[in-house]
Amino acid sequence: MPEQLHARVQHCYQLAEDFFQRRFVLPEVSFRLRGQKAGVAHLTENLLRFNPRLYAENREDFLLQTVPHEVAHLIAHQVFGARIQPHGSEWQSIMLGVYGLQPKRCHDYAIERRPRTSYVYLCRCDERNEFPFSAQRHALVAKGRRYYCRRCEQTLRFSGRQQQT
Repeated sequence: MPEQLHARVQHCYQLAEDFFQRRFVLPEVSFRLRGQKAGVAHLTENLLRFNPRLYAENREDFLLQTVPHEVAHLIAHQVFGARIQPHGSEWQSIMLGVYGLQPKRCHDYAIERRPRTSYVYLCRCDERNEFPFSAQRHALVAKGRRYYCRRCEQTLRFSGRQQQT
């Protein structure tokens, strides 16, 4: 795990301890997050997961915003309990009062979307009406699951065609 990120997590915890005048158990930190999320706080496990690709591409803002954002979730959970809203007033007050940051719900990092393959299914009632299935749904059909046309209630069948979306 990158040393700067680990140091930033520790610094955020130190600021929270100074602010609330109490100790907090440092979380486990993982770099095993993929996709569009920059970070995730697992409240009951006291675990922070970060996206290594987004960290590498946005290091400065990631350390400034994303790390405190996720740490604030864990601190809010420990201070205010489990029944608070994820980005509610308690979390916002930590972002502003402890870290001096605007409480932004989402990052604005550039995300490269991977092309996805769709499997084209058809119905006998109208061959022009195509039903694009995801790879997961297509695999379920291969295992025996059936999907039906809402108009004629016939089983949809694979056309043999794939398309990139």
